[in-house]
Amino acid sequence: MTLSIWRYAHLALALISSLFLVMASVTGAILAIDAIQEKMPSYRAANFNEITVAQTVPVLKKNFSEISELDIDHNGFVRLKGFDEEGNEVDAYVDPATGKILGKPIDKSAFVEWTTALHRSMFLKETGRLIVGIVSFLLLLIAISGMALIIQRQRSLAKFFTKVVKEYFAQYYHIITGRLILIPVLVIALTGTYLCMARFQLFPEHKAEHKEIVAPTQDPIQQKIEEFELFKNTKLADVKKIEFPFAEDPEEYYNLKLSDTELIVDQFSGNVLSEVKYPTTLVLENLSLDLHTGRTNIIWAVILGIACLNILFFIYSGFAITLKRRATKIKNKHKTNDAEFILLVGTENGSTLRFANAIHEQLIAQGKVSYLAQLNQYQVFPKAKHLLVFTSTYGLGDPPSNANKVWQLIDKFPQKEEVNFSVIGFGSHSYPDFCEFAKQIDQKLAEQAWAKQLIKLHTIDDKSAIQFVQWVKTWSEKVAVELATTPALYAKKPKGLHKMMVLDRTEVSEAEQTFTLTIRTPTRTKFTSGDLLAIYPADDNRERLYSVAKCQGNVQLVVKLHPSGLGSSYLNDLKVGDTFRARMVTNESFHQPKNKPLAMIANGTGIAPFLGMITQSNKNADNHLYVGFRKETDIIKQHKAFLDQQIQNHKLKTYQFAFSREQNHCYVMDLIRNDASYLALLLNNGGVVMICGSLQMQQDVEKVIDEICMKINGNDLAYYKKNGQLLTDCY
Repeated sequence: MTLSIWRYAHLALALISSLFLVMASVTGAILAIDAIQEKMPSYRAANFNEITVAQTVPVLKKNFSEISELDIDHNGFVRLKGFDEEGNEVDAYVDPATGKILGKPIDKSAFVEWTTALHRSMFLKETGRLIVGIVSFLLLLIAISGMALIIQRQRSLAKFFTKVVKEYFAQYYHIITGRLILIPVLVIALTGTYLCMARFQLFPEHKAEHKEIVAPTQDPIQQKIEEFELFKNTKLADVKKIEFPFAEDPEEYYNLKLSDTELIVDQFSGNVLSEVKYPTTLVLENLSLDLHTGRTNIIWAVILGIACLNILFFIYSGFAITLKRRATKIKNKHKTNDAEFILLVGTENGSTLRFANAIHEQLIAQGKVSYLAQLNQYQVFPKAKHLLVFTSTYGLGDPPSNANKVWQLIDKFPQKEEVNFSVIGFGSHSYPDFCEFAKQIDQKLAEQAWAKQLIKLHTIDDKSAIQFVQWVKTWSEKVAVELATTPALYAKKPKGLHKMMVLDRTEVSEAEQTFTLTIRTPTRTKFTSGDLLAIYPADDNRERLYSVAKCQGNVQLVVKLHPSGLGSSYLNDLKVGDTFRARMVTNESFHQPKNKPLAMIANGTGIAPFLGMITQSNKNADNHLYVGFRKETDIIKQHKAFLDQQIQNHKLKTYQFAFSREQNHCYVMDLIRNDASYLALLLNNGGVVMICGSLQMQQDVEKVIDEICMKINGNDLAYYKKNGQLLTDCY
């Protein structure tokens, strides 16, 4: 319930203020850039922070015949108003150490003035200022509610910055950027709210009222200004403004305005005649203005600009998350009172509903009376025979927002007849409490007198269609209902595919059923040998993966054509110059180890990634290759020529081919047995064995290597696997 309150409050506040926040964010980013540009002119003295008032005033009085005031702005620029020795009026930035004029003040451009007015009041004067103040307060509440949601998701404040699982772009970066920009956004919102309150005089108005100063009865003696104790102890950087005496009259004084104090100082002796402390509210107002505008620090101005742009992303991603949650609508053909199959879903963003809906639609298509609903819609189902619960886990073990009432509902509405139930949990092993809520709901149902567990709890990691199909097969056999068991039918259609072009290829023939493809990827695509090329030959969810070699920056594939093969037939139909859409999949567990002895073992097309790895190797690399084929073909002759060249280039030490149907009439396992001593020594010295090809070959090879290791090294293969010395990519 608490989670729902925070979520709906967060959404409602965002909806109410979104249009105004867009305006305020865009103009805020522009003004942040202006604050940065203000600091670009070199009107600040090099040692400004070290200069005292006692050092500055005598120098300036010497260079100018009359000075009315000095203004020190938030950039550290010293602006002097007065007259020079020739009687000309001066209004310029000066060097406080030398008195040299550095430049003239420049008025803001019309665009910046217009942007400032829009940001402050939307051209609606006081009404606009009030609206902007309210929006600032709403932004503060949005930030606080968002922080509460993250804390609930991560389970505690201590885990605020722990890993977040990436479900999809908007969800992931809404949380990630929200955590990083939280403090700047809170500062923007809080200071904006405070400045609005100060503008409408919600705090007592301050007027500096100095005590009455009695004029001296005798003519004072002028002391040296540089000896004034106050001036010597006051840094120019701490001063906002100095108003100079109009004349050498005992009743004329220096007026120093500091950040928190205003002083009346005798111009002859330097004594403080009156001091007025600013109230805390005024100090906070000035601090809020500095923090809200970034005018005092260029780094903070940059952070504010980034935060303003990020607020725009928050608005986009927040609404994208909301729309995604509402995108999949539940459609029921039958009523709850008639349904034999009840499918209840607990989901946070709709992905779990996709799986449940796929089962629901198949049941309906077979004439079954099925009803699909959210877990929070649990009630008495009079004719129910099967209850299926599909549920994810929110954050670290909590129920999704549409399942937070189910505990009470199960207790409140016991079923009248015995019902078979099955719970399918969806989660990610990246979280420590994997499918925790599914485990809890499974246990809760098992405790009910009316409930009979048909299948033990089945968990799905990272929305795996393959793992889901395992449950589908088991459940459909138990219930005698035929359901589709093709993973592609339950998988989400991939996004982020890129256009790729065929640069070169070899042709197949009756004698040669294997062909090679050279493919150009987009310029910024990053991959290496051992990574995978994912293609979608039927333009649907069905994915085919091919291990690649990286040669001269291009993808190189070695593919065997299978007459009924979906992927190989598709690739074989591609001609030079053809384009298709695919994606590269990083396969870090099968990347070439650096600076280690390496034995590469393959059969058939599994040689592909090793060709790239050899090409990418350093000179004098300790690489050895073992490959099994049926018989020698033209492509294998090309492989031999390539490998011979790599031996000459000192990137490969040896290679051996096994031909099962001709020549040496052996298998790759026989090559390994012949080199048993070398392979045992390689593993014992920290070397690595890589295997690519068929799954059957992998199993046979591992069995042989295990025997070799036990006999020669005294350790089984599992020992070297644990050390990361065996890398496989087989199918």
